[in-house]
Amino acid sequence: MKKFIQIFVFIAFVLGGLPAIAQTKVLQFDLKEEINPAAWRATRKAFDLAKQIKPDVIIINMNTYGGQLDYADSIRTKILNSEIKTIVFIDNNAASAGALISIACDKIYMSKGANIGAASVVNGKGEILPEKYQSYMRGLMRTTAEAKGRDPKIAEAFVDPELILDSLKEKGKVLTLTTKEAIAIGYCTAEANSIKEVLAKEGIKNYTSTSYEPSTIDFIIGFLINPAVSSVLILLIIGGIYFELQAPGIGFALLVAVVASLLFFAPLYLEGLANNWEILLFILGIILLVLELFLIPGFGVFGILGVVFMVTGLSMSLVLNNFFDFSITGGEKLVQSVLLVLGSMVVSIVLSVIFGGNILKSGIFQRLVLKDEQLSKEGYQVTRPNIELLGKVGFAKTDLRPSGKIEIDGNWFEAVSNDGFIENGTDIVVSKIENYNLVVRRKEA
Repeated sequence: MKKFIQIFVFIAFVLGGLPAIAQTKVLQFDLKEEINPAAWRATRKAFDLAKQIKPDVIIINMNTYGGQLDYADSIRTKILNSEIKTIVFIDNNAASAGALISIACDKIYMSKGANIGAASVVNGKGEILPEKYQSYMRGLMRTTAEAKGRDPKIAEAFVDPELILDSLKEKGKVLTLTTKEAIAIGYCTAEANSIKEVLAKEGIKNYTSTSYEPSTIDFIIGFLINPAVSSVLILLIIGGIYFELQAPGIGFALLVAVVASLLFFAPLYLEGLANNWEILLFILGIILLVLELFLIPGFGVFGILGVVFMVTGLSMSLVLNNFFDFSITGGEKLVQSVLLVLGSMVVSIVLSVIFGGNILKSGIFQRLVLKDEQLSKEGYQVTRPNIELLGKVGFAKTDLRPSGKIEIDGNWFEAVSNDGFIENGTDIVVSKIENYNLVVRRKEA
């Protein structure tokens, strides 16, 4: 009878008559680059995926030397607020921002020879920042460790070189833990050499695993918000505007500026960096600059405000802020952003002045502009300037850059300067008529 029951159970299991053993759902994603906007985007997208598939555990595969504190803090907060169990597998390095993210997780596993720690706040050159930044980071490390039941003094020692820990850390050096050291003091659950081994040590044998993989769009956005790429886009924005103002009507330069602006602001807007008011401030700056150059004599308040608004809009879009609250980002990040924008603008203008003429005359550019002749035999008529204006004296009604308006005997005329830039109000004399244009020069005293 017993044998008969065993055979029946076996047949029922094969035919699916008995319920299957429930599988553990596992979600994995990688943090293996600098902690930056792309890493924050990957974390957000992974946790969005978690809402859909409802995993039992999230595993972060980490190998990073650190990165930007503001994005590390955002990732840390996302992990702390998660109702799903989180495990980090440190596959070699979890330095600086990586250490902060790691101790926010419920469990930490480290590969053989891995390290965690060295979380002092530094600038882009690796120089230690002032005490206020270190104090903020120490507070973040302590409160994160406390939230997960870890020793806050250990977390603080990752940042503070003055803190002394018996047998672990001497004064004058920040703490970095090896795998064995981290296990010994309870900061690491165990050593593991793969995600599969981590799951085995967690007692998870029957599981389904889903990995979050960044899409092509994610890679494109990550590429565009890279500071180096942002600086190139600013070069194109300013260069395009400069060429358009120098030679109105070309169109191609304006197209370059518009496309570069879209590529600059769109990914930053999607990442939550660029707000509506920052984009509008940039557009308002351009409008004020155009008004100053073409409608208002001289270069005064409107022009200065236009430049300030453009720089502010571009700079503020590159940093996390709540209007003018930079408590998360820090003032230095804003200063770096402003310097990046100003440097790009200066380089763009210098390159435009040096190479501008050659670019406009190049074969590639000429193929992009209209070159058809409008012949009189085809019905086109052009009014030739009055020959009697030759040698007449007047003054510049607007700035000549090199084209603009002049006034002679109370009448306005379009003219081109033969002396480069001529400020409005300057006395001029018509030197020649060329290609139906009045060519003028400064009147000698």
